[in-house]
Amino acid sequence: MMGSRDGGARARARERPRSDPGDSRDLSGRVSVATTTAESYRSERSVGSSASGRGIALLDAFRSCFVPAAEAHARSPETSLSDDFHPSQQLSQSISSQGSSSGSNFERRRSIRGLYGPMHRNSSEKDKDIPGSTKFSLPEIQKATKNFSPNLKIGQGGSGTVYKGQLNDGTLVAVKRAKKNVYDKHMGREFRNEIETLQCIEHLNLVRFHGYLEFGGEQLIIVEYVPNGNLREHLDCVNERLLEFSLRLDIAIDVAHAITYLHTYSDQPVIHRDIKSSNILLTNNCRAKVADFGFAKLAPTDASHVSTQVKGTAGYLDPEYLRTYQLTEKSDVYSFGVLLVELITGRRPIEPRRTIVERVTAKWAMEKFVEGNAIQTLDPNLEATDAINLAVEKMYELALQCLATTKRNRPSMRRCAEILWSIRKDYRELTFGFCANRIYFLRL
Repeated sequence: MMGSRDGGARARARERPRSDPGDSRDLSGRVSVATTTAESYRSERSVGSSASGRGIALLDAFRSCFVPAAEAHARSPETSLSDDFHPSQQLSQSISSQGSSSGSNFERRRSIRGLYGPMHRNSSEKDKDIPGSTKFSLPEIQKATKNFSPNLKIGQGGSGTVYKGQLNDGTLVAVKRAKKNVYDKHMGREFRNEIETLQCIEHLNLVRFHGYLEFGGEQLIIVEYVPNGNLREHLDCVNERLLEFSLRLDIAIDVAHAITYLHTYSDQPVIHRDIKSSNILLTNNCRAKVADFGFAKLAPTDASHVSTQVKGTAGYLDPEYLRTYQLTEKSDVYSFGVLLVELITGRRPIEPRRTIVERVTAKWAMEKFVEGNAIQTLDPNLEATDAINLAVEKMYELALQCLATTKRNRPSMRRCAEILWSIRKDYRELTFGFCANRIYFLRL
């Protein structure tokens, strides 16, 4: 599949048990659709007793990502190793309750969401921390941004301008200032829609909402400031900020966790509708945070889809959504597949200056993958190794499923996250050895 250059890596892959998550089928079965239910995933874990210990450790490590940061930081150094490889009792109970027939879907979502947040405030602070129009005054924001100084402008889009600011307590924030256009009703709806969405979500890999202000002709949204630019800038090597392959894999997992939370664990399912590299912000240690909820849609829990006007970014749009105007969570899965290709190749989704064959990056990359030449699509700024070759093959297997033309053939975002965890685990074992992989989990 990958040629003689990575024969050693393929041999090691064949030696791994088939029950490995994210490798639930043979590598030759590229087009097969991954299992999308947690029940099927757990049943796969029981196949092959020789692999059960390794599989349980991997699944538990994956689940531990959904424990709030405050709880994780409270662990003592003596217990951090075992805790990072086993879910908390609360998490185990909430996951097992998903399979029971008692209780509504809404109550199950609420019980699991408690594991995510609030991450930055305790129950005694909850009432006074509810975001709203009275949280900030216009003079306070004008002071924080030095009266919206052009020197503090950090971004600009079709709906407004983003400024860096510093509140009175020293907190750095990003202030999104909506365009003042009394004739554009869509801008007002987009502003209110973003606030409605941001108020009901909180996760480590989502930008944190601080509040908003609507006063006179001003419409302002205040969120946390993420200092290291966006993913697209890093893929373009702006200011020589090259992303190593291991960091790209970490970012893919962070984004998968964020979207999994939106689809599955928030009080009401949220469809982002604009997953793209420029909406993925990076912290100083390159942890990803999904931003910009202007196009987000709260999905009804009692319907299979939402009929709505098409919104999104060219190159990332789900073709089935374009054709039917029916928006589902699988539309985000399609966009995530494009993002995976972007992470591997470093290219933008559409590059008009390239030849016809290479102009649409995802189409070109998938054709190369099917031909067995996936490694030819690797970002030329990266040096290929056996571990990278194998990881690229498996990431393309996942991307191919995400990019299926119909939503029923795409995996869930939770399944995507599980598969990527497995890919990263194998990549780190091939690169650093098993001990280094365990040490890495302590950092999470």
